[in-house]
Amino acid sequence: MSESPKKDPSVDQSAISDETLLDAHEKLLGSQGRDEAGRNLLLPIGILFALSGLILFAGTYLNRYTGHYSPLVFNETAKPASPGDAAAKIDPVVMGKAAFQSVCMTCHQQTGMGMPGIYPPLAASEWVNGSEARIIRIVVYGLKGDVHVEGHEYNAAQMPVFGQVPGSAYNWSDEKIAAVLTYVRQEWGNKAGPVTADDVAAVRKEVGSHDAMSESDLMQVK
Repeated sequence: MSESPKKDPSVDQSAISDETLLDAHEKLLGSQGRDEAGRNLLLPIGILFALSGLILFAGTYLNRYTGHYSPLVFNETAKPASPGDAAAKIDPVVMGKAAFQSVCMTCHQQTGMGMPGIYPPLAASEWVNGSEARIIRIVVYGLKGDVHVEGHEYNAAQMPVFGQVPGSAYNWSDEKIAAVLTYVRQEWGNKAGPVTADDVAAVRKEVGSHDAMSESDLMQVK
């Protein structure tokens, strides 16, 4: 009678004992991450990650604390800069033109000619080229009712209030109002002088709270 063949434990899973499985797992885990000589292959990767982290930290530190690599930061004999040195001065005409094109141009047109019988012109206008105290009041407090320019009557809807006063639709700063007035007083052939933020502030201080100006109100101003 022939002897039955022995089962190969590597093929017959039922022949593998728990101890054999545990032993195989321990051998497998112990061999991971090592080469044939038994050297740890994960160590260089760990060192690489550590060095990368140090390089990232060093770059961040230098970028934040070295004054953008300017040698002037370390000049102990340099005079301290005043707060105004870093602020770039803006040309009031450039600022005024931008403000005019964003809002005022809708009514007064890019040419400054306005619309006949509706929106008064700014080009060659006696109001624009005349008393700066009057034109400041128009922009700060707005304008209501009929107004006459070069003998022609204009009766558009009330001009909005632009100044930093109660009821203002725009709340423009004194600097911005001065800039737009300086622009229109030198554009389209106008020859009037510039208006400053101090001029605008002085008018607001003098007038205080006031409703929209009328032509009769403005004619009382010299």
